[in-house]
Amino acid sequence: MNTDIRKALPLTESTAYILLALREAAHGYRIMQAVETLSAGTVELGPGTLYGALAALEEQGLIEAAGREGRRKYYRLTEPGMEVLAAQAGRYGVFLEAWKRAPARGAGGGDDE
Repeated sequence: MNTDIRKALPLTESTAYILLALREAAHGYRIMQAVETLSAGTVELGPGTLYGALAALEEQGLIEAAGREGRRKYYRLTEPGMEVLAAQAGRYGVFLEAWKRAPARGAGGGDDE
């Protein structure tokens, strides 16, 4: 599959963390745990949200099935998925640098004093 990285960006915060969690193969419950850990508890995924996202990511070719173990289906990042994740990380880096350079504003936030 030839995934156009630009069409996949920007990622939602949840999707970015799901892809990050899938840098190593994992099943759904493990992905939910990894997302919560990687996001320092700021992103919690319910099963419906997770499995909807996994289906969409698989359809886009960003992840793929990596096998089954009993009822558990494992997923892994594809090469296009890794490229999209790296591009998103670059976008976050640009934002972080802009944040550091942006002038600080006072509590009032306005210039109309």
